[in-house]
Amino acid sequence: MQKHFHRAAIAALISSSLITSVSFAQSTAKPDASVLTSASTTKEAKAFVAIKQEFLNALWKQDPDMAMAAGKYTDAARLVIPDQAGRDQYLAFADLWLSRLDKVDVKSLPVNEQTDLVLMRNYLEGTRWYLTQFREFEWNPTQHNIAGGFDAILNTDFAPKSKRVKIAIQRLQAVPAYYAAAKATIHAPTMEHTQLAIRQSAGAISLLSELEKAAAKEKLTAHEKQALSSGLKNARDAVNDYVAFLTDTAKNLTPETARSFRIGKDLYEGKFKADIRSSLTAEQTYQRALAAKDEAHRNMEKLADQLWTKTMGDQPKPEDRAKKIAMVIAKLSEQHIKGEDLFPAIRQQLPVLEKWIKDHDLLALDSKKPLIVRETPEYERGVTIASIEAPGIFRPHDNTYFNVTPFDGQSGEKIESTLREYNHWVLQILCIHEAIPGHYTQLQHANQSPSVIKTLFGNGAMIEGWAVYSERMMLESGYGENSPEMWLMYYKWNLRTVCNTILDYSVHVLGMSEAEAKDLLINQAFQTQAEADGKWQRVQYSSVQLASYFSGFSEILDLREQLKRQQGEKFKLKQFHEQFLSYGSAPVGMIKNMMLSGEAK
Repeated sequence: MQKHFHRAAIAALISSSLITSVSFAQSTAKPDASVLTSASTTKEAKAFVAIKQEFLNALWKQDPDMAMAAGKYTDAARLVIPDQAGRDQYLAFADLWLSRLDKVDVKSLPVNEQTDLVLMRNYLEGTRWYLTQFREFEWNPTQHNIAGGFDAILNTDFAPKSKRVKIAIQRLQAVPAYYAAAKATIHAPTMEHTQLAIRQSAGAISLLSELEKAAAKEKLTAHEKQALSSGLKNARDAVNDYVAFLTDTAKNLTPETARSFRIGKDLYEGKFKADIRSSLTAEQTYQRALAAKDEAHRNMEKLADQLWTKTMGDQPKPEDRAKKIAMVIAKLSEQHIKGEDLFPAIRQQLPVLEKWIKDHDLLALDSKKPLIVRETPEYERGVTIASIEAPGIFRPHDNTYFNVTPFDGQSGEKIESTLREYNHWVLQILCIHEAIPGHYTQLQHANQSPSVIKTLFGNGAMIEGWAVYSERMMLESGYGENSPEMWLMYYKWNLRTVCNTILDYSVHVLGMSEAEAKDLLINQAFQTQAEADGKWQRVQYSSVQLASYFSGFSEILDLREQLKRQQGEKFKLKQFHEQFLSYGSAPVGMIKNMMLSGEAK
């Protein structure tokens, strides 16, 4: 799972990063070079390049948190207050720019510029939908948390540490107003999001302590010291007050007053359209996933038969297909690392994957880009065991973090269950997905794309789809020695992707119960109890994102196979990979059109 501002719901940006004054005038700031590197030379195309730069300049002013996520820290001292006035300003911003873009003659632009135009419209239309229809800022208290901004300022080397500390002190002064607005915004929240927000707020307290420690090492003026001291006290009081507010709210929530975490068919289809940008509807994708599950089961049965004697000896083979597969997986899953070896094992795996990619000439890698394995920050825990946290597009050389959630406070039984889930084979596939050649590698290529727009408004289905595709591609290249054990575990892992879609749609649209969800995950996707418990939590906290993996993966695989048929012996896998990734993180359908048309990026 890749964590960056594209991956956060637009609603999160809107609720936590609105400013109260917007300048729509064209900036005189120096344009980003990557915006100007357009392959087009027509008068209309050149005019559109200028419009894109003007839009970006306005966007950075409108949304300083989004600017920070992209690597621009000019307004990092400004903590945006999540109040109605700010949301109204963001809506006005979206409407203004949609009107501006309506005047662009689409047909006069080459394909690469047409796709940028579509991506800009998608973002603005999605912003409008999230503000007016989804309105997550009202019912999801986790949307309101100051930790992310302070984390970025303190731990991104965009300026000397002393300057970053002073920026954080300035930002600190608005924390009480931020949480006051958050309290006023929350209306009929879900119980699940309320409880998660209470837990995640501990991360905000931790970041305030980190700021205090960092400031103690810097030379501050008397005024700055006073601002720090009073700011920290007021900020801590504000966070604690927000937690108390949420705790009281949770006590008073009942099945009648609490909003259901299930968003329903209309909102699900709307969010699927806004986020996934697939040629299929959510329901059609769900039906395709059901068929993929059956195909995976057929392949897994053949592998289980092949491995039966090796793993189960003379034990009678059950007639039931799912039981037979589960027994072989359970036996193989006994081979796993120790809990204390989780972080070292992941660190050791990364150079192995890098060497495989280079030896088999599958894709260009940049080994100079730093990847740091670290514990998942406290304020981000509670959703996944691992994720990639990427730098902004304007700071591609900053650290990329491979976040891994430690086993702190977990029972021995739960730790063992998790280790069996991430066994000898699956842990390797996890590293492929999150790092090489998955998210980490895709990010490297995206940050080299000439189009800031395609990278800035990255499509979640393309991003997750590439990571899932990379798993299949690695095994097809012979990784894992083509062993039946590796392939069986691959299909088990791939069933997560497939069943993510089935689970997400079934829970949010069809009303699937917890018991039915656990049956799907444990008995049909062969996941451990700990993994199933975690996925049930995740589906209560999020919607649609779980469907992005399968949607993107299936479209990428379809495109590759189409090009194989068209090009025959001329098809080169490495060329396909590098051309596909060169278009930034655009939706797969757009990349397909550009690749088939032979257009520039």
